[in-house]
Amino acid sequence: MKKRTIVSAAIGGVGAVIAFPVVLGAVGFTGAGIAAGSMAAKMMSAAAIANGGGVAAGSLVAILQSVGAAGLSTTSNIILGSVGAVVGASVEEGVEVLLEFIRRQLNQTKNKRK
Repeated sequence: MKKRTIVSAAIGGVGAVIAFPVVLGAVGFTGAGIAAGSMAAKMMSAAAIANGGGVAAGSLVAILQSVGAAGLSTTSNIILGSVGAVVGASVEEGVEVLLEFIRRQLNQTKNKRK
């Protein structure tokens, strides 16, 4: 495995673990509960209407509310970090393939002009 891929995997893993709670809070799932007027509040309202007045236990809104209030468990952080690492490495590999394709196309164009 290339050094760039390892670095990209590390960045993806750490980035996912750091970014997830930040994004969750920005959406409105906070430690103090769901923030009024936020996207989370709109999701909660829609879920409650769809469920006849309450948010169903185990629903996406309930899970995100719980995570926003209590944070992720160690196991969840490990899983999230692993997924982030795979995504980071995959993006790096994909970019490398794309750049190689572009280089070949440019070389072919230069060779045709000669």
